[in-house]
Amino acid sequence: FRNEIVARQFIFRMREFEQMEMQFFVKPGTELDWFKKWKEIRLKWHKALGFGDASYRYHDHDKLAHYANAATDIEFLMPFGFKEVEGIHSRTNFDLSQHEKFSGKSIKYFDPELNESYTPYVIETSIGVDRMFLSIMSASYCEEQLENGESRVVLKLPAALAPVKLAVMPLVKKDGLPEKAREIIDSLKFHFHCQYDEKDSIGKRYRRQDAIGTPYCVTIDHQTLEDNCVTLRNRDTMQQERVAISELNNIIADRVSITSLLKTLQ
Repeated sequence: FRNEIVARQFIFRMREFEQMEMQFFVKPGTELDWFKKWKEIRLKWHKALGFGDASYRYHDHDKLAHYANAATDIEFLMPFGFKEVEGIHSRTNFDLSQHEKFSGKSIKYFDPELNESYTPYVIETSIGVDRMFLSIMSASYCEEQLENGESRVVLKLPAALAPVKLAVMPLVKKDGLPEKAREIIDSLKFHFHCQYDEKDSIGKRYRRQDAIGTPYCVTIDHQTLEDNCVTLRNRDTMQQERVAISELNNIIADRVSITSLLKTLQ
């Protein structure tokens, strides 16, 4: 997408990288209000990922490009310090007026409320795809010492971004537990990405799922065959709760969906 002269700090600065950009068109004279609004919205979106408010800050620009009247960066606390992950800029009408100038075509917007035409101003947000990946991975990776003296590697990915949402595990590979586990996974696999795991002890299976960032694990035991309930384990807290199989889909879907994350921005 764009060349960098010096590549450094792993994938933070590469010779070729990718960005996601949005151009938001506004009425002239309202651009600074919209700039302020988009600053707040974008920071709120970053914070919704759950890495803590202290991990983010604004860096407002004192020196502006000749076409801009406001600019700021959202910076994230990387392992090597606060670094920019997203830029927000008020670009006035420079972009559209340049298109109009060199194309020779009028691209003014007719505002029916004002009954007049004008060249819209632009608020731009631009987020680095590679930098977001780096920030999420570096903030998610943890090595924890547990109370029993053991340690675990856990990838505390935001549940909405975790590739595997749920692991389903029979406590043992006999007595009808694998069949019940398969039945559960067959009913859930159409709603989110699940894994089935029956190899090794339940503790080792939990550790494997922790390491790849799976937010929830379900264990099927002998009592499941009697009461149709399973043990649901939370990756981050390692707390376990007994829930009905009939409620699993609703519980997991609500906790891992991008929709639930986006609702926090309202």
